[in-house]
Formats: sequence, C-alpha cells, structure tokens
Amino acid sequence: MTRLIFALAVLLLLSQAAFAGFDDTINAATAPIASAIGTLVFFKVPVFGSQLPLVVLWLVIGAVFFTFRMGFVNVWGFRHAIELVRGDYANPNDAGEVSHFQALATAVSGTVGIGNIGGVAVAVTVGGPGATFWLIMAGFLGMSTKFVECTLGVKYRNENPDGSVSGGPMYYLRKGFS
Repeated sequence: MTRLIFALAVLLLLSQAAFAGFDDTINAATAPIASAIGTLVFFKVPVFGSQLPLVVLWLVIGAVFFTFRMGFVNVWGFRHAIELVRGDYANPNDAGEVSHFQALATAVSGTVGIGNIGGVAVAVTVGGPGATFWLIMAGFLGMSTKFVECTLGVKYRNENPDGSVSGGPMYYLRKGFS
C-alpha cells in the first residue's frame, strides 16, 4: 500500500512538472484576451469630475431604470415583503419544500457574506461617513434590480417531474431571449 501511495506521489510530481509549461502556454495565449476584456469592462468614464468604471455606470443605469419601470417597487412592496416573510399569506396545503422565511434566509445567505460586511467597513473607513449615504442609495436601487431578477427566476424556472424546481439566471436568460 505504501508503494502505491509513493508511486502516485511521484507520478503526480512528474505530471506537475510536465504540465507546468503547458499551463504557462495557456496563460500566455489567453492573457491578451483577458486584458482586452478587462480594459473594456473597467474602462473609466468621467462623471461629475470623477472617474467611474463603466461596469458601475451600467449597474447604476440598470438599477435606476428598474426602479422607475417597476413603479418604485422598493418602496410600495416593502410592507408586502414583510407580510410574506411573516407567513401572512402561507397556506399549509400548498406544495413546497421551504417556508417563506427559509427562502429568504437562503437568498440572503447566498447574497450577503463576509465580503459585503468587510466592504461596508472599508467603504466607511476610506470614504468617511458620507460613504454611508451611497451605501444606502446602492441598497435602495439594488432592491429593484433584485426584484426583477427574482421575478424572472420564478417566471422562467423549470418544474421537474419529481416536483423539484430549477431556476436562476441560466434559465431566464436562455428562455427570456428566445
């Protein structure tokens, strides 16, 4: 048994050494493409005297569009969201695997992580107390974007024969654009 483990370890080390050049070749071939895409995505646009990355500008434009297009759902839908999470509309006879609160907890756990918590701390440390206003604005506008994303996810989800459900961006992008 120890000879087998030793032989596998030697084989692994030799294969790593042989493919190190292969890895460098792939990196060299894809580096110009990745650099071009990075230059395009993170292209800086002058906005009110400061340089704003293009991707941030697109996100802000999308969030503002969805906020107006959905009639400020982030304001009028807040009470309804709280009622849903509390279970005011829950019917114990309805099919489903998770409660409304469990669905919310799952969505939040997939969205908020240590990066978001640390990001807020860094933003306030670097930007000062004024950064808090922009964090609140990003959250306010982000509510409309999240509403649209979740609505599309529910509309274009797959209900499998075994009763399970599959959904998300990969489904609504494919089905929505077809």
